[in-house]
Order: sequence, then C-alpha cells, then structure tokens
Amino acid sequence: MGQPVMVVDAFTDRPFAGNPAAVCLLNGPTDETWMRLVAREMNLAETAFLVPEADGYRLRWLTPTVEVDLCGHAVTCWRGEILHLTA
Repeated sequence: MGQPVMVVDAFTDRPFAGNPAAVCLLNGPTDETWMRLVAREMNLAETAFLVPEADGYRLRWLTPTVEVDLCGHAVTCWRGEILHLTA
C-alpha cells in the first residue's frame, strides 16, 4: 500500500482557494531521497512531512528542490489535517 499524501488549502474555507501545501503523515522515519521525490511530484511550494516520535511529531518541510527550516502555511495545513485525522 502506498503512503497517503493530502493536499490541504490553508487560509480558506473552500476548496481550490487559499494557499495549498501537501501533507504526508509518515509511519516512521523515511529516506530523505524519497521525501524529496514526493515533494517534487506534488509540485507545490512545500510538502510537510510528519515523522512520529516518542513525544509527538517531528515536522520537516521540503520544496521540490530543498528542505526549508519553516513554512507557515504548511504548518497551518498540518495542524488542520492532524485535528481532522485524530477527531
């Protein structure tokens, strides 16, 4: 089975508006090359990867070409998706 990746629109309450980011909730640590390929395939400004850890999640943000330290709209998308999945 593949790894689900969701596209979430931040700063809006309707589809196809706002600022999109991809969100990928991982089952565990994953190869960075694979994450870069996913980010490139999604072709959005950023893809947020949530890596589970003992006390929560580690967040990583990748563009199609590099990893970035922080991405505001991807954080908003991640938070919304986690709240949705854990409700």
